[in-house]
Amino acid sequence: MLTNIQVRILKKICPEPPASCSGCAYEGRSKLGILMGNDFFTRIAGKVVIDFGCGEGADAVEMARKGARRVIGLDIREDVLQAARHRALEAGVHNICSFATSTKELADVIVSVDAFEHFVDPGEILRRMSTLLQPAGEVFISFGPTWYHPLGGHLFSVFPWAHLIFSERALISWRSTFKADGATRFGEVAGGLNQMTIAKFEELVAQSPLAFAAFELVPIKKMRRFHNRFTREVTTAVVRCRLVKRT
Repeated sequence: MLTNIQVRILKKICPEPPASCSGCAYEGRSKLGILMGNDFFTRIAGKVVIDFGCGEGADAVEMARKGARRVIGLDIREDVLQAARHRALEAGVHNICSFATSTKELADVIVSVDAFEHFVDPGEILRRMSTLLQPAGEVFISFGPTWYHPLGGHLFSVFPWAHLIFSERALISWRSTFKADGATRFGEVAGGLNQMTIAKFEELVAQSPLAFAAFELVPIKKMRRFHNRFTREVTTAVVRCRLVKRT
C-alpha cells in the first residue's frame, strides 16, 4: 500500500524520464584537469595509462593528446568501446589508444573517473587495479555524487534526497514506467548504482592492496561553510584521491 502511494507521488512529480547530466559544467574546460588537479597531465606524460571504466573514450583521448605514451581504455560495455574507438580515430590518436574489456598490460598510471559509485564489486575493482599497476605506479580516482549527497541517487533523485525518502521498490517501480529492462534493484539499472558512501570507500581501500597517498573531499559549493568531518557525507560533491601499492 505504501509503495503504491509512493509510486503515484513519483509519477506526479516526474511523469517523464529525468534529463541526464549533459556535462555542461565542463564545457570548454578539461574535466580531467578540474577533477584530478593541475599537475595531472604532467604526472601522466610519457607513461602507460589505463582508463578504468572509460565509457565512450573522451578522457582516454584527452590523455593521449596531452602526453600519455599509451592509453588503454577498459569498459564492460562493447557498445561504448566501439564509440571510443571511433572517437580516437577521429582525434588521430588511435595509434596510441586501444579499448577493450580487459588487459594484461601493466600501467604506470590507472585513472577512474565517475565510476566507483557504479561498480558492482568496487572492492574487487581495487584488487584488479593493483594487479595491473607497476610497482611504483599510481591510481587516480575521482567520483561523485556519493549516496548521501542530495543527488546521490542519480536518476532516482527526482528532487534532493528523494532516493532516501522513497523506498527502493517504489523508485524501481516508477522507473519501470519508462524503462523496460527488468531491473528490480538499484544495482541492476543501466550503469549500476552501488549506494557508495565516503565511509564505505575508505573501508574498501583499507581492505585492498592499495593505500591512500592523497585523499580529498571537494564540498558542494553552496554547502562549503557547513562542510566538515561530521557533515561530509551530505556536503561532499566529489571524492578524489591518489592511491599507491601498499608497502
